[in-house]
Amino acid sequence: QVQLVESGGGLVQAGGSLRLSCAASGRFFSTYAMGWFRQAPGKEREFVAAISRSGGITYYADFVKGRFTISRDNAKNTVFLQMNTLKPEDTAVYYCAAGGIDGSRRVSEYVYWGQGTQVTVSS
Repeated sequence: QVQLVESGGGLVQAGGSLRLSCAASGRFFSTYAMGWFRQAPGKEREFVAAISRSGGITYYADFVKGRFTISRDNAKNTVFLQMNTLKPEDTAVYYCAAGGIDGSRRVSEYVYWGQGTQVTVSS
């Protein structure tokens, strides 16, 4: 069993930055692929970024490439999402998730989910 708790969300102006963190409890964090997803009001949850178990390979949705960076610290059971050059369309609840397939972009392939953290970008 893995419990995930996100933090770091908030209100920021367009062009600004935020760093999201996701702390995992439980054992064997390094055996899980990790991902970040987001969900805006009235929209489906969508893939944002993912990172392999070792942290050596990262994956991004096209709309965040060059702006967001995912990383993980297996010693601290934490995954991060650095978000730069934020846009109003990035406004959403951001979720971290743990699963068994490196680089998966599918919601259904992640087993454990956090409660989400709100990110609001004003224009």
